[in-house]
Amino acid sequence: MSSSMTVEILAVGNELLRGEIQDTNTHWICRLINSRGGRVARATLLPDIEEEIAEAVRSAIARGVEMVFVSGGLGPTDDDLTLAAVAKGAGVELALNGTARQMVRERYDDFHARGILTEGGLNPFREKMAWLPVGAQPLHNPVGTAPGVLLSVGKTTLICLPGVPLELEGIISRSLADCLNQTFGVGGSFARTLTVRCNDESIMVPALSQVVALYPQVYIKSLARVLGEIPELDVLFTSTGSEGAERKTLVDSAFEQLQQGLATLGIAHWEKDRV
Repeated sequence: MSSSMTVEILAVGNELLRGEIQDTNTHWICRLINSRGGRVARATLLPDIEEEIAEAVRSAIARGVEMVFVSGGLGPTDDDLTLAAVAKGAGVELALNGTARQMVRERYDDFHARGILTEGGLNPFREKMAWLPVGAQPLHNPVGTAPGVLLSVGKTTLICLPGVPLELEGIISRSLADCLNQTFGVGGSFARTLTVRCNDESIMVPALSQVVALYPQVYIKSLARVLGEIPELDVLFTSTGSEGAERKTLVDSAFEQLQQGLATLGIAHWEKDRV
């Protein structure tokens, strides 16, 4: 697939919407996808309501989103509804998956053998985590007990992951490594940051606007700071996708163009971390 593929994220959990837990998973996935040359087009927080999750999945599939990450709601409790909702949104049944069932059993047995849990094996609540959308592939969880889930529906790949950050990151880094390598190939990201001795973005607009227009392939963003603090701001240059040499050439050219424009305006500047 193209390294510029479109990715969306659905983060599920009432605790996220209530502000009780910070959604660090979305931030982590965004950084990962950008570093591989992809583009996160949308991220949505959703409650633990089956129909709302299902509708978000259904909508993403209908819009032809290429990859959707769904985090949270894969556990053994009654409010863990994500897999049932994903099955409904994808238009498939939910069924007990033998491979996933064995994964769950082995994880509980392992935690019991290590003295972490008082009881190994399965019970109906643990087995609930092995009921997957028909056609889905379970993904080994190297950290916790709930398997991740990989499901293809038309041109959309759905990836369901536990909400616990270390579990989500472990599944993506290990069990999804081959999938991500095949999907993103050699795509990547290259970035440079220019620090400008100015805390008023409006003064540098003439130079910045010109560079933005000349380099549409480069994401150029000035990062404003609170007025009254240090009279400086950073300008971030990022190129994703394409070949490594091309990414660097584009960013370097845009970077140098802005330096020239700032010099014309009499604004001091330097590359961040390369003073």
